[in-house]
Amino acid sequence: MAKKKKKSKKEEVEEIVADAVADAVADAVADAVEEVTADAIVEETEMVSAEEFESVQVALAEKENDILRARADFANYKKRIERNRVQERLDMKGDIVKRFLPAMDDMLRALQNAPEDPWVEGVQLIYRKLEGVLEAENITRIEAVGEEFDPNFHEAIGEVESDEYESGQVADVLQEGYMLGERVIRPAMVRVAA
Repeated sequence: MAKKKKKSKKEEVEEIVADAVADAVADAVADAVEEVTADAIVEETEMVSAEEFESVQVALAEKENDILRARADFANYKKRIERNRVQERLDMKGDIVKRFLPAMDDMLRALQNAPEDPWVEGVQLIYRKLEGVLEAENITRIEAVGEEFDPNFHEAIGEVESDEYESGQVADVLQEGYMLGERVIRPAMVRVAA
């Protein structure tokens, strides 16, 4: 058994040396294979990159353009939505004011034909306050008397002989017209000098 132990030690040493040599050879082979593989990959990558680089750049440029176009479309969409919102608010304001204008017309006619009473001054004050509210909301009266007839702002319901105004000028306003900013809410109903 003692011989076996010595032999075992010798064999163990030989095995350790053989393992170390095998590991060293395996590491060297692995390193060599790795280098060759890396070189092959680099060469292959360079070849692929050289062949496809331009097409990849073109595709990338197309994607960038698509993204820029999409951003521009979205920005335009947001602006259009905001313009529509503002226009809807103006339309709603105009529609509401249109419904109150006949009452203001009646009040004005009543004030023009009212007797001299103290209560009439109170009604005049109320009418002026209503006009102030309209002005605050950027609603203005269309000035018509003496102006050249313009179908964009005036609605002619007849002609009248007039020494005071030239032919084609507004001689009389039967119903006031109003504008909301630059938009006509209701044209002035007028008679035109003949």
